[in-house]
Amino acid sequence: MMQKKPLLLTWYIDLQYAHWMYQSKQLFKQTLMPIFANIIKNTMQPTLVILAAGMATRYGSMKQVQSFGPSGETIMEYSIYDAIRAGFGKVIFIIREEFAEGFKNQFETKLSGKIATDYVYQHLTSFTGELSLPKERTKPWGTAHAVLCCKGRINEPFAVINADDFYGEDAFAKAYEFLTTQCNDNTYGILGYSLKNTLSENGSVSRGVCKIDENNNLVEINERTKIFEKDNNNIVFEDATGEHNLPLETKVSMNYICFAPNVIDLCEKEFELFLQKHSQELKSEFFLPFITNQFIQNKTGDVKIIPTNSKWFGVTYKEDAPTVKSSIDELVNTGHYPKNLWV
Repeated sequence: MMQKKPLLLTWYIDLQYAHWMYQSKQLFKQTLMPIFANIIKNTMQPTLVILAAGMATRYGSMKQVQSFGPSGETIMEYSIYDAIRAGFGKVIFIIREEFAEGFKNQFETKLSGKIATDYVYQHLTSFTGELSLPKERTKPWGTAHAVLCCKGRINEPFAVINADDFYGEDAFAKAYEFLTTQCNDNTYGILGYSLKNTLSENGSVSRGVCKIDENNNLVEINERTKIFEKDNNNIVFEDATGEHNLPLETKVSMNYICFAPNVIDLCEKEFELFLQKHSQELKSEFFLPFITNQFIQNKTGDVKIIPTNSKWFGVTYKEDAPTVKSSIDELVNTGHYPKNLWV
């Protein structure tokens, strides 16, 4: 018969085992867990989503999209370049399917080996179920619908930008930092530009003016449709009641928004409700600012304002094009960008 171990010996073995388990857990927590966390972080690099469904339509084809760089680069290419050097791991182009070949011809060779690419098609009938839509409706359903079309293609934090806006290197660095350190199911972010850095010399602009609380959380966005510089360093917006001053450093949204992937489920839920009211209308659109507002109003979480010192520019008026080109030339000449982005 097997002899029983003395009680004191059993206790000693149990104590040694417990001590070994404790040391193992501490080793995992202090040494291995940070390594695993870093591996996960590196394999879950954020994605850049570019809203490009309307851009090629406005120009007629990708070949006709206006170039501004010294080697023929479009504004969108500077955004992709800034995203790559900030650390983004993938770019998704949301486009209309008829322009897919043009997009791929434009970008596949340039971006091969530099960043992963994917293409999502925004169809008018996507996520509309069995609804009968007006035959006259040709306009896409808007930016939030475009993001909804990414369902099943995004599982990591991501940023959304317009295709034909220049956002600046600092904006992408700030977005990357936010997406990899703060963004989660209850915390989204909007890049906040200083109003003075977003104006046109050739006329008034529309901007989403951010109301911010003491914790740097977005309270609401007020769309101001006629903002202009009345005289030196005096910016106003005009509405039915007259002109109203706006501080130079007022934070405005330029549709550069950082999301966790759960926002796609919110888009799907809200789009169903949107269609119940607007499916038969020819021009109604389902926009991302509405989604961020619902996220806040439903107390689902917070939307942080991410301040950037980047200067935004784009072609609001055709007269803006020479200014955009000269601004990019200056950035190239001062070493912020190479003369050819992809060589």
